[in-house]
Amino acid sequence: MSTTNAVSTSRLSLAQLVGNTPVCWISEPFTSVGRGFWAKLERVNPGGLKDRPALHIVRRARARGELAPGAMIVESTSGTFGLGLALAGIIHGHPVTVVTDPGMEAIVHRLLCAYGARIETVDRPHPAGGWQQARLDKVQELLAQYPGTYWPQQYDNPDNVAAYAGLAHELIEQLGRIDVLVCSVGTGGHSAGVAKVLRRHHPAMRLVGVDAVGSTIFGQPARPRLMRGLGSSIHPRNIAHEEFDEVHWVAPHEAVWACRTLAATHYAAGGWSVGAVCLVASWLATTWPAKTRIVGIFPDGPARYYTTIYDDAYCTAHNLLGRPPAPEPDEIKHPGDAEVIGWTRMVMR
Repeated sequence: MSTTNAVSTSRLSLAQLVGNTPVCWISEPFTSVGRGFWAKLERVNPGGLKDRPALHIVRRARARGELAPGAMIVESTSGTFGLGLALAGIIHGHPVTVVTDPGMEAIVHRLLCAYGARIETVDRPHPAGGWQQARLDKVQELLAQYPGTYWPQQYDNPDNVAAYAGLAHELIEQLGRIDVLVCSVGTGGHSAGVAKVLRRHHPAMRLVGVDAVGSTIFGQPARPRLMRGLGSSIHPRNIAHEEFDEVHWVAPHEAVWACRTLAATHYAAGGWSVGAVCLVASWLATTWPAKTRIVGIFPDGPARYYTTIYDDAYCTAHNLLGRPPAPEPDEIKHPGDAEVIGWTRMVMR
C-alpha cells in the first residue's frame, strides 16, 4: 500500500469512531428505587454528539458538489460542532475556520487549535441577536472574503436533522420500545432527527424539549445566558416546534446540581445540557407510570466544563452551589404567561 493510500485509509477510519454509543441506566438518587431512565452517552464520540452532524453535513456537501476538494469550511459554534468539523476536516482534507465568542472554554479553544482549526472570536454581542447573531455576521464577512468557502449552516441545514437517523436506529436496537424522548434544544437537529425516526416505530412516543432560562426558542424573551450548548437567542429553522409535546426550561444552578450529582453517583457526568436533561428525565421517570421507557440524550462529557460546572470558585461566583432544584417544576400554559427564572414546564399537547 502506498503512503498516500495508507494516510487516506487512516483518515477514513477515524469516522468509524463516531456512533454506536452506549446507554446507561440512571436511577437513585434522582428517582425512587425501581424508577429511572436510559441515558444515551454521546460523550463516547471523539468530540461528542455533534460529531454526527458535522461528518454527515460535510459528506453530503461534498457529494452534491457544494464543497470542493480542499475548500475551506467556516461555521459559527460555541464549541462542540466545531470539534466535529475539525474531525471532518481532517478526514476529508478541508481547512476549518471556527467563529466563536469569548464564552468558549479554554480547553475547547486549545483543542481546536491542536486539531488544526483556525479560530475567529467576535468581541461584542449583537444588540438584538446576542453572541449567536454576532458570530453569524462574522461568518458572512468571511464568506465574502474567501470565495468558495463552504458554510454548513448548522442552525438551518436539513442535513443536520438527517444526521441523527443513525442515533435513532441505535436506540431501537438497544432498547426496543421508547415511550418518551428527552432532548436538549439548541440548533434543533438531534431532537427533530431522532424523534422523526423513532415515531415511525412508536407513533405515540412523546418528545420533551429541554431549554435554557433566557432562551427565545419556545417564545420566552432572549436574555444573557450562562449555559452553553442549549438554548438560543435566534430562531433556528431546524427546530420542529410542532413535534414537541412539552418543554421544560432549566436554570444554571439546577443543571449544576444535576451534573455534580450524576458525577458522584453514576460516573456519567457531562455539561449544561446533560444536567438539564437529567433533571427533566428523572422527574418524568418519577411521575409517569413505572413501566414507561424514558430516554434522555446526554450530548457530551465533563472535560470542557472543568472551569465552570466543576469549578467551585466559578460556581460560587455565580451563586450556583447549594441550590438544589425544587421537587417539581413550576408550570405555565403559554410562554407569554410569565418570564421563567427557574425550572418550568409547559405542556403543548
